[in-house]
Amino acid sequence: MAIKDILVHVDASAGRNASMEAAIRLAQAHDAHLTGLYVLYPPFFPMYGPEQIPTEFFEKQLEADRQRAGEAETHFNQAADHAGIAHEWRCVEGPVSEAIADHAHSCDLVVLAQRDPDSQRNDDMPDGAILTVGRPVLIIPYAGHADRIGKRVMVAWDASAQAARAVHDALPLLADAEEVDVVAINANGSNRAGEIPCADISRHLARHGIPAEAQSLTVRDVGIADMLLSRAADRGIDLFVMGAYGHSRWRELVLGGVTAHMLEHMTMPVLMAH
Repeated sequence: MAIKDILVHVDASAGRNASMEAAIRLAQAHDAHLTGLYVLYPPFFPMYGPEQIPTEFFEKQLEADRQRAGEAETHFNQAADHAGIAHEWRCVEGPVSEAIADHAHSCDLVVLAQRDPDSQRNDDMPDGAILTVGRPVLIIPYAGHADRIGKRVMVAWDASAQAARAVHDALPLLADAEEVDVVAINANGSNRAGEIPCADISRHLARHGIPAEAQSLTVRDVGIADMLLSRAADRGIDLFVMGAYGHSRWRELVLGGVTAHMLEHMTMPVLMAH
């Protein structure tokens, strides 16, 4: 399936521009239509309840956000026009992840920014969107610029339904890759990983004309996510593909998990599917 419809969540924060730039480049590369979505946040009151704050405070916050939305729209339209891609702009109100899910169901790919650790926004992004959109989600690191996406790709493979969906959703990107690594961690003894870990999925990719190098690693002294990130950095990976939240999100956040760790420490674009 080709990528022909892309949705990008546009935020007014300067650190979020990288996700919009990445979405524009992808739309160019795939001759896709790009929709920019801005979500007006509910008023923010960190220390008091809403009943203790004058109505004017909320109105000023909302008006300021509308002004930021207008500036973001201008920047988005100018950048998209300059890139020569088909595009449209949408501005809505409501919880961010719910708004993104509402508009994502009719697109091929959702592009989001990694959570900025300095942000004071009280939302569940990008986790909430990953779990609810039902579409592949490409997360762009908040720091730096993703100048190249999908030339050197690493796939984290555990033979789960989430990993299988991520690989399928990533096929249009994998088809343009120069190198694809499929990596299984601690697969020995796992029946669903197969007798030879990564063999089946590598053959599947080969049938799509995508040659992949299969690797099976055993990790004892470091976490799986740390090993994957380290190996990806060593290989110069510019796109990481993985299934998201194979366990419940609550269990991963409380007990630790690969998805939560990757979302916090990622240094390259990551395509996730749940």
